[in-house]
Amino acid sequence: MGREWFSLTKHSLEQTPQESLAELQRRIRRIEIRSRRKATELFSGEYHSSFKGKGIEFSHVREYHYGDDVRSIDWNTSARNQDLYVKLFTEERERSLLLMVDGSASMFFGSNQQSKKELAFELAAVLAFSALDNNDKVGLLIFTDQVELYLPPRKGRRHVLLLLDKLSRHKPQSKQTNINAALSFLRYTLRRQEIVFLITDLIDSDYEKGMKQLNQRHDFILVHLRDALDTKLPLSGLLTLQDPESGERCVVDMATPQQCERYKAMQERSIEELRQRMRRMRIDAIYLETDHSFFGALNAFFRYREQKV
Repeated sequence: MGREWFSLTKHSLEQTPQESLAELQRRIRRIEIRSRRKATELFSGEYHSSFKGKGIEFSHVREYHYGDDVRSIDWNTSARNQDLYVKLFTEERERSLLLMVDGSASMFFGSNQQSKKELAFELAAVLAFSALDNNDKVGLLIFTDQVELYLPPRKGRRHVLLLLDKLSRHKPQSKQTNINAALSFLRYTLRRQEIVFLITDLIDSDYEKGMKQLNQRHDFILVHLRDALDTKLPLSGLLTLQDPESGERCVVDMATPQQCERYKAMQERSIEELRQRMRRMRIDAIYLETDHSFFGALNAFFRYREQKV
């Protein structure tokens, strides 16, 4: 996951002990209304045209017409009917979307209005309802250093609400991260081509092989999340930082503007290296921050994909 030296915040989407099932259902319903409205307003057309179908599928046969491609002749049907027939195909537009969400401890951090986990949840909700509105399947995988939850892609509003309920209430069994375990799981689990959105705050580079292998078969997209304090620490003298995943602590000196700038430059280099790795692997990526709305960035991404497709 990379060293992200911050303590956990109290931001959480988990059900509190006092929250009844009815209250949780009302909360999910509010999320549905807000997310579905945003999905409809911003992404309905862009989402539909941003991703290819799974290929072509057989439609029907008809009699051969002058000018038809001879390679499309169905010789078996032609022999049975003693006349030439050709096969016709249509593009298979049904798609399947998988939300691959990082559930490790660093995702709980947030220095402003929301944590990375909350941003990931809201983004996942908008993507899920965009898929639902286009009659696509939606699935969910939550990972830490292991696969903690997997819901295979299915259609329907009930499934989307179940998926979001599971995501909002999930309590990670581990604080650590090993993205390769999740990548390997998907490589052997997914049988058909999927659109995979990896939502994470990862920085390290030990996942390249797994990403490349998954990207060869599937439409793989990275959504990288970060908080303002990931790159810019306050001018505060000696500052104790804690890695939320390992619990390891260190003391850094932020007594001068120059030291703060050095820290910022180091973190920005890490982000630029991540961007370069994604470009090298030809993986599309979206970069989001917890203190900015993601709708503009996601809309721009869909428009970019619309042109690319």
